[in-house]
Amino acid sequence: MGLKSAHFLCGGAVASDLRMRCFFRLHESPEEPHILLECDSTVLDSVQKHLKLYKIRRKVNIAPCLDLSLWAVIPREQPGDIASSLNKCADQTLVLTPDPRTEVMGWRLITKKEANLLDIIPGSHIGNIQDYHRHRYKQGIPEGVKDLPPGVALPLESNLAYMNGISFTKGCYIGQELTARTHHMGVIRKRLLPVQFSAPLPLENIPEGAEILTESGKSAGKFRAGGDELGIALLRLANINEPLCLKMPGDKVKLTATIPKWWPKTAGK
Repeated sequence: MGLKSAHFLCGGAVASDLRMRCFFRLHESPEEPHILLECDSTVLDSVQKHLKLYKIRRKVNIAPCLDLSLWAVIPREQPGDIASSLNKCADQTLVLTPDPRTEVMGWRLITKKEANLLDIIPGSHIGNIQDYHRHRYKQGIPEGVKDLPPGVALPLESNLAYMNGISFTKGCYIGQELTARTHHMGVIRKRLLPVQFSAPLPLENIPEGAEILTESGKSAGKFRAGGDELGIALLRLANINEPLCLKMPGDKVKLTATIPKWWPKTAGK
């Protein structure tokens, strides 16, 4: 990424994994009896309403934590090399934990809004939310309702099994039987993949779920989301080595798809 610092931090509105309605991550604090939950900020209200359905008469308070900030700590070096340095500043943070999805996403850091990040991780460079999205698009990491549309995205096609997002030993959840059967049969024909375009995209002109075509005009998949020349798309694995293009109103933009290096060695075969 061309960063001179040891660590790269990105912060902004709380945004995390969304699958179907909501696929979220929990952070437990030993100091206070509370659980922190990350969710896409665009569906914050619906997530709150959904959780309150199950509250019933329990003495549980569900509310946004407006006094906290969420950061992604993305290492310039190998993720394992920064563990000791991050642990040294753990007492200055509320939550400091490896991102459970994959090592290439670094660490998740939650602090009070007034915290000085340069004091917590000296020598770091503070980026913005666009830098964070570029990094995860490059790695093929889906996040939020744009990448994982509720009612459309399927867990295995979204690579959640590669990101500690699916348990095949416990349940029950909606779609469990289909998900388990597909996993054990090993037949997954489409997956979310990182894509790179031949030129930066005017995203405001791309319709939602725009079609991606092969050179012969056959449908190869659908575009999900992106920024500039990077993005993420649901593609048929049989077509990813062919010349592909994104169909836009009055135009076509060439793109290439790649299999992320962090995937299991047998993935995509």
